[in-house]
Amino acid sequence: MKEKTKEKQKGKSFWKREGVQGYLFMIPTLIGFPLLCAYPMLYSLYCAFCDWDGYNDPVFAGLKNFKYILTLDPVFPKSVAVTFIYALINVPVSLILGLALAVLLNKQLKGIKFFRVLYYLPTIVPSVAAIILWQFMFKSDTGLLNGMLRQIGLPAVGWLTDEKVVLLSLSLIKWWGVGGMMIIFLSGLQSVPVDVYEAADLDGASGWQKFKSITLPMITPIVFLQLITGLIGCMQSFAEAQIMTGGGPNYASHFINYDIYTNAFSNNKFGRASAEAWILFLIIMVFTVIIFRKSEQYVYYENE
Repeated sequence: MKEKTKEKQKGKSFWKREGVQGYLFMIPTLIGFPLLCAYPMLYSLYCAFCDWDGYNDPVFAGLKNFKYILTLDPVFPKSVAVTFIYALINVPVSLILGLALAVLLNKQLKGIKFFRVLYYLPTIVPSVAAIILWQFMFKSDTGLLNGMLRQIGLPAVGWLTDEKVVLLSLSLIKWWGVGGMMIIFLSGLQSVPVDVYEAADLDGASGWQKFKSITLPMITPIVFLQLITGLIGCMQSFAEAQIMTGGGPNYASHFINYDIYTNAFSNNKFGRASAEAWILFLIIMVFTVIIFRKSEQYVYYENE
């Protein structure tokens, strides 16, 4: 009997071990990553070197897809330029807006939590629903924005039909959801030691001096994180163009991801689409590596 109870206790203690529990929690990822990430990536890499219409078997074509994209494709360079411009418009403005909101909401005032929730709410709205809502607002004839412009005697704007305005219109959707950045910045601001501010107050530092010399350097890791994720998000933009503009007008909102989508599902050029996807992956990786290497010059880590 004693031996049986000992065996039961050993069995229970085995499953209670921290290491065993950790491996159990890792099982979904260990199964899901090869099936949902690794295999699709490797298969798309194989397809990038093939001619494939999505129906018949892929036929190996070497570097044909890459040569066409980089030298002959008239649309891909436009999509790269549009995506870069969109990222240059969005990332800096989103960082500034998110940080400004976080600073304003980092106060111990009555009802401040309500405003934090209010500014964060757009982030949890499904992206497709938010885009459709903005699409109604951007309509030339019946849209809310043009209706407001007419009320004050200004001409209507082709928010989604004017090449010069369409990227700004799509950027408004990104800025509307800046609450996610705001929350992360807010957590960074609240992690700055209070005694540093108290020492600065004793030295007679102004609010701007404290922000410039204390707050901003202390939250540079957060800024760095937001920069990386914001850049990657903009480079992978797709839903806005697919739902609102169809890549137009005149390719003015034809992002790289949308070009990948049209090649794959409209033109049945899955091999070419796979090659474009890997080119996009390399572009993002190069920019990420450059930013990481430059980060040593401007990112401050407290333990260093």
